[in-house]
Amino acid sequence: MKKATTLIVALALGTLLAQSAFAASPNVRISQVYGGGGGSTGSPTYNVDYVELFNNSGTAVILTGWALEYGSATGNWGSSSGNYLVFPAGASIAACGYLLIQSGTAGSAGGPLPITPDYTSPANMSATSGKVGLFNALNANVACGSEVSGTLVDKVAYGTSNCPEGTAVAALSTTTGAVRNGGGTTDTDNNSSDFTVVSGPVPRNSSSPKNSTCLATPANTNTWGLLKLHYR
Repeated sequence: MKKATTLIVALALGTLLAQSAFAASPNVRISQVYGGGGGSTGSPTYNVDYVELFNNSGTAVILTGWALEYGSATGNWGSSSGNYLVFPAGASIAACGYLLIQSGTAGSAGGPLPITPDYTSPANMSATSGKVGLFNALNANVACGSEVSGTLVDKVAYGTSNCPEGTAVAALSTTTGAVRNGGGTTDTDNNSSDFTVVSGPVPRNSSSPKNSTCLATPANTNTWGLLKLHYR
């Protein structure tokens, strides 16, 4: 019986140590969307689209196998392989940190992103109306509402797009982006109130300063404290 108890504690200890290093967190969310790039006319802010992610937790999160998917205003999530990015092995987002995903083909109008993207997606997004979803597993060519249970982490719809959280963010343009309030910390599950349409949005990447107002690491992070929290 003593050996069995020791084994259980050892297994629990290993699990908790792994969890303390990385966590599959619902606190990872979409923090910026800009779909105005890729054109050849006008004066867009940037020549490519981009999506920014933010980790509102005190623990780094592994993104291996997660998917960032685009859908047109009335279309499916990731309707083709050109509409999603599956994060490769080793991908992660730091505690209270950001991740920048350049999206789509570069146009001849507008300037390049001011900082280096962490990843690149093939998705060419609409400048005015569309939706972006973050999943912990690929949902290829899946209709809104038919996502595999438990895989949808966050979503943002803008303009006339279906499938928002709450109500959609107002329509964007080639010079505006949707920026989550509080540097990414605000999340009431209502796109229209969580985001502000900003002229000349400024993206952040994994090298950008961390958000000092994000959720702090829980005070009780030592192994014994974690065991007590899980087994008291």
